[in-house]
Amino acid sequence: MKTRSARLDAIRGWALVSMIAYHASWDLVYLFGLDWPWYHSFGAHVWQQSICWTFLLLSGFCWSLGRRQLRRGLTVFLCGAAITGVTWAFMPSNLVFWGVLSLLGASSMLLVPLEPLLRRVPARLGLCVSFAAFLILRDVHSGWLGFEGLRILPLPAGLYRNLFTACLGFPPDGFFSTDYFPLLPWFFLFLTGWFLYRLKPEDVQEGRARPLVSFLGRHSLLVYMLHQPVVYGILRLMFH
Repeated sequence: MKTRSARLDAIRGWALVSMIAYHASWDLVYLFGLDWPWYHSFGAHVWQQSICWTFLLLSGFCWSLGRRQLRRGLTVFLCGAAITGVTWAFMPSNLVFWGVLSLLGASSMLLVPLEPLLRRVPARLGLCVSFAAFLILRDVHSGWLGFEGLRILPLPAGLYRNLFTACLGFPPDGFFSTDYFPLLPWFFLFLTGWFLYRLKPEDVQEGRARPLVSFLGRHSLLVYMLHQPVVYGILRLMFH
């Protein structure tokens, strides 16, 4: 990045801590057979969504602070592809196809050609339209326009054809992924963060550093790639 922001590193670091705790809980329930009814509750769903929203908004917000966005996006996308390959080869029952890293990488690369056009859109208007599009498209993967089960309009079944349409947000029958973040609706949440930065670009350098959390935030991609095997290894030692 051109400059480091203690505030942004701290937010990213705390989001990583929350994500690691959530994935450790997932491992306990689905890999180690822990009977934990709360994990299937609405509260746990809100917890999971808070992590996703934070990462997507923050990634869009930080896009303008970075340099070589195309190369960075490609790196993140390839890391997502690596996770897909590893889970397909060694853990097919827990396959990750088009997970959050695939989304973040694709979003970062898509924004490179779109930025000149989006710069013409007033920041407040773009923020409102992007967030509204995210809400309306939140449930396209289930065949509807709507948000969290609020069904507004059914979508044509012909949109849901193959793995390519799954990347866009229209998965075919029988599609499965333990971590699925298609371009629709999530790219619009990424754009919401991008427009949000345009409203307050001068405030990002404020904030107080906390060494461990800021360290996690500065090395978020490496932490993301390593945390799951480390967490699984620790839990396996504990349970066996």
